[in-house]
Amino acid sequence: MLDVKDLRSAAERLAGRFRSMPQSRLRRGAAGEGLALARELAAQAQRLEFPGGQVRLMPDEGVFAVGDQIAVAGHELAAALERRPELSAVRDAALDRIEAVRDLEGFTFSAGQSEATTRSARM
Repeated sequence: MLDVKDLRSAAERLAGRFRSMPQSRLRRGAAGEGLALARELAAQAQRLEFPGGQVRLMPDEGVFAVGDQIAVAGHELAAALERRPELSAVRDAALDRIEAVRDLEGFTFSAGQSEATTRSARM
């Protein structure tokens, strides 16, 4: 079995940041970046679960749903990968993409550093 714990955790952390993000920041483009990520993760999960099937586009449910969409898509991809140890490169690419969106939005955490630690350091 492929270890997908990091993928689930990364998706949840980023989803939490989007859920708590102010509406103004979401509307300035963050929601679009988050939705693009969720769509990529969901499409990859569908291709793994239903090879040769038509990939359905994750709908745009509005700026306040993006965090949930990232979480769901990340968990779906993790579930699809869990039984496929030969696809560790797909897991790693998904983690890189999550990290790229996180960095783009200014959510930089070092390994082992929590969101709460970062928040308290800014205060």
